[in-house]
Amino acid sequence: MSRSPFVAVVRKELTDTLRDRRTLIAMVVVPLLLFPVLTIAAARITGSRAQEARDKQLHIAIADPMNDSGLADRLGAAPGIRVERTRDVSALPARIASEELDAAIVIDPTFRRDVAALRPGGLTLMFKSSDDFDIPKRRVLAAIAGFEQELLNQRFADLKLDPQVVHAVRVNEHDIAQAREILGKVIGGLLPYMFIIFCFTGSMYPAIDLAAGEKERGTLETLLTAPVRRRTLVLGKFTVVALAGLVSAVIAMFSLYVSVAQGVEGIPPELLAAVAQVLEPATIAVVLALLLPLSMFFAALLLMLSVYARSYKEAMSIISPLMIVVLFPAMIALLPGSELSLATALIPILNVSLATRELIAGTAEPGLIALVFASLVALAAASLWACTRWFAREDIVFRS
Repeated sequence: MSRSPFVAVVRKELTDTLRDRRTLIAMVVVPLLLFPVLTIAAARITGSRAQEARDKQLHIAIADPMNDSGLADRLGAAPGIRVERTRDVSALPARIASEELDAAIVIDPTFRRDVAALRPGGLTLMFKSSDDFDIPKRRVLAAIAGFEQELLNQRFADLKLDPQVVHAVRVNEHDIAQAREILGKVIGGLLPYMFIIFCFTGSMYPAIDLAAGEKERGTLETLLTAPVRRRTLVLGKFTVVALAGLVSAVIAMFSLYVSVAQGVEGIPPELLAAVAQVLEPATIAVVLALLLPLSMFFAALLLMLSVYARSYKEAMSIISPLMIVVLFPAMIALLPGSELSLATALIPILNVSLATRELIAGTAEPGLIALVFASLVALAAASLWACTRWFAREDIVFRS
């Protein structure tokens, strides 16, 4: 195969691709803007909701049958808490469910007697889990903990004991995991999930346009009559589609890096420093090396499905559901217990997600990473061979 016909085909297909508005939006605009928008919006919304929950005036109902526990007075003196004394315990769950109350506390009738007998006094805390990080619940528990500490201090004073006698063991925690490793385990599964999405969608629109789109416009037949070997035409289209997917993933990485480098209000500086450490050039280079054969696999697969379709619309209906199939292995990497091993290193897409997570955490084993890369290269080569054979079939190319 001579070089100049291949270059001419690539230039022609690349020009057609860059003229398509949908392709440019999917390949450039969406990945470029998504991470900054998501990062800023998530940080501000999360910070706002958390601050609102911390500043909220809590309405707490306390049912104290004997009216001798002292908890109502203790909570009433706490800032940001309004206490309502009640005896109607049966209505409390409904009032909490309707958000009339933020929480309710039902104190056992024997509370004061148990405390006096050096036993723990019993009470029931009623609350409704919410999407505000359960900050109201934690605020009530903190106030109850303060009340308990007062009772304990009084108990120790009556017994003339040092409060330290209840602690027989002192545990000094020392976590040897670095911030990068902790962060990698938390977000390491999400980032490759996002990169795979962009890699797939970035390839999808060019593949549909360069095969089904040309078939619908009637230009594919004209192109096949050109004095160029069909294999050269296939490789030209394949190169452009694979390049589009890879560029989309690269833009997504660049967008994420810029978002972190600029810093976002509401995100702790320690977290931003850990994220910046994760996105070091060596890690990004290895991730791109894994995404390259994956984008080649996507390109071959999408071109095969696109040339099989009779029209652009039919190609979209065939390829769109495939995104769920493609993303399912990436979702498995988000599940607890998913680890990169000799078995998972051979499973397409899943191996990229797990390998990327290990790279981000800084715990990747070079042997397993090499196995992932080798399996992806083999998959890309097999898919390219299948795509070339598929385009050689007249009943597929001229299917109507």
